[in-house]
Amino acid sequence: MFESVLIANRGEIAVRVARTLADLGVFSIGVYSDADAQARHVGAVDLALRLGPASAAESYLNIEAVVAAAVRSGAQAVHPGYGFLAENADFARACAAAGLVFIGPSPEAIELMGDKIRAKQAVASAGVPVVAGRTEPGMSDDELIDAVHELGFPVLLKPSAGGGGKGMRLVVSAAGLRAAVEGARREAAAAFGDDTLLVERYIERPRHLEVQVLADRHGTVLALGERECSLQRRHQKIIEEAPSPLLDEAGRTEFLADSVAVARACGYVGAGTVEFITDVEGRGRSFLEMNTRLQVEHPVTEAVTGVDLVEWQLRVAAGERLDPDLAAGGPDGHAVEARIYAEDPDRGFLPTGGRVLDLVEPAGAGVRVDSGLRIGAEVGGDYDPMLAKVIAWGPDRRTALRRLDAALGRTSVLGVTTNVAFLRALLGRPEVREGVLDTGLVERVAPELVAHRPPDEVLAAAALERQLAAEPAGEIVDPWDVPDGWRAGGHVARRWWVGPVGGEEVEVTVRGLAAAALVRVSGGTSAAAASDHTDAHHTEENTDLPAAARLDGTELVVEYDGRVRRYRRARGGEVCWLGSGGRAWALVERTPLASAAAGSSAAGDPIVRSPMPGTVLSVAVVEGDEVRAGQPLLIVEAMKMEHTVVAPVEGRVHDLRVRPGSQVAVDEALAVVTPVEAGRAPLEKE
Repeated sequence: MFESVLIANRGEIAVRVARTLADLGVFSIGVYSDADAQARHVGAVDLALRLGPASAAESYLNIEAVVAAAVRSGAQAVHPGYGFLAENADFARACAAAGLVFIGPSPEAIELMGDKIRAKQAVASAGVPVVAGRTEPGMSDDELIDAVHELGFPVLLKPSAGGGGKGMRLVVSAAGLRAAVEGARREAAAAFGDDTLLVERYIERPRHLEVQVLADRHGTVLALGERECSLQRRHQKIIEEAPSPLLDEAGRTEFLADSVAVARACGYVGAGTVEFITDVEGRGRSFLEMNTRLQVEHPVTEAVTGVDLVEWQLRVAAGERLDPDLAAGGPDGHAVEARIYAEDPDRGFLPTGGRVLDLVEPAGAGVRVDSGLRIGAEVGGDYDPMLAKVIAWGPDRRTALRRLDAALGRTSVLGVTTNVAFLRALLGRPEVREGVLDTGLVERVAPELVAHRPPDEVLAAAALERQLAAEPAGEIVDPWDVPDGWRAGGHVARRWWVGPVGGEEVEVTVRGLAAAALVRVSGGTSAAAASDHTDAHHTEENTDLPAAARLDGTELVVEYDGRVRRYRRARGGEVCWLGSGGRAWALVERTPLASAAAGSSAAGDPIVRSPMPGTVLSVAVVEGDEVRAGQPLLIVEAMKMEHTVVAPVEGRVHDLRVRPGSQVAVDEALAVVTPVEAGRAPLEKE
């Protein structure tokens, strides 16, 4: 076994690898960029070395810097984790040239399986079925378009050099085909440095299954069971499980045998994953790709096999033989994993960011958390948006799903909006409970799983939190200092406008002190509608409900309408963060005058704002251009995903503040579109 290993990665996977190294008594060495100097993975290793600036290209993707750090530290081997340089053959060669053991397959195997075109050819030669398509290298845009027409719609455009859903485009008709090819090339080049594309026939409602393989340098290849990865959004897995609820023993045997054949076809050594697609009923199977690294979802296989895959990566790289008993028997129980991303499902899954103000990660029977988070951590747009994974094991699938849902309910991340609540809602779907899955399920049901307005009890809790903050602490000397609204003749309600950041605000009135109040939540009338300071906007259904609130450490305990709920609480500037049941709300509370002013200024807002933190990729207009409402103006990229920003109104562009390469923050003003003058004929459509 090695004496020291450098982990060429960051975040949760670096923390996870460091854990096994510690268990084995191996000295662990980490690396970090300037953005990660205080990151959790830096504190999880025995020694951490700086790589360079925040940009991945200057740090975690900088082969020279990573190898130099490994040599300087005296490391004997390098574990690449996943992402970044994990499937980079040049990195594996550079490690070997520096006298370092690369914990992974050979550069030749990485290149073969990393090139989807060559990989499909090699796999087909081994007798494993592949998806129909055109895989000639170097096809031009016109040749790709011709290939699409030959195959017939629908088709999938895919980068030859990478995975993770980046650069993939589903094309269902000739309309927009060329734009899809150009967009896929651009995204592939940005993500993988290679814009080569292939085209495959798209299988309607496919299921995505994969098999974990382990191979040593002595000719042994083991298949450690399959995983179901059909719950995806934009081709990115979000919930995975082992074993698949689809397969019986006969079907499992066939998948495992094909996976061993694939590994042998490329002379594979180490841990790898062979991916397949099949139809929703499990009829037939086709090779999709092979990932020549540890997978994000490897914990579910570890949970049902008892095998530490990182440990065996190390042992194989050190020249040890695999124990054939590792693959003996079937899976023990069932395990399900959910990925926590920095994204906002309520705003179309746009990337998010910020500082982690409060954090609670779950524990309990059968529960495991792999996380790169800590309180105070900054989440930006430089790296992948995945923050953590929650894994639950149970003796059966039903128990595993129940434990995972409960664990997510005990998860709280305040300061950065995440998808935890969406994951819980997805787990509650009957299709998921019954195991009737396909890769399009999430996209079909997503609109039903988001909530655009916080529940009334949350809005009430935010107003009560402000009431508590306004009440004096300690002994009260002057009763007029008590903000209970008391006046001669009765209590006057304190009024707040409360709502999610960037969303609609709702009037909440509080009568009395927080310990014994009456609270009324309006029906959602906008702030501008209430600017006359009358009660005319209340609906007949609005009623005063008994409520009480108190602080218990960092938690806010609220009784509202006969129900008691505990909220994790944090404040970042003017934003109040509340978390409960796995959901988090970023709320602003304004006085009536401030809210009315904000509401009136936002009406017909001509300012073009960035929907997320990121980099301006392209700008399609110049100052003075006349544009239609909804016309694309520019493209903002964050975490390798593109978002088109359109004109909010019809008019003329001016005050264009960005150019390609500009770094922008969420809601940052990018340009102004002056609305078309009243009485003027509308712009003609092209």
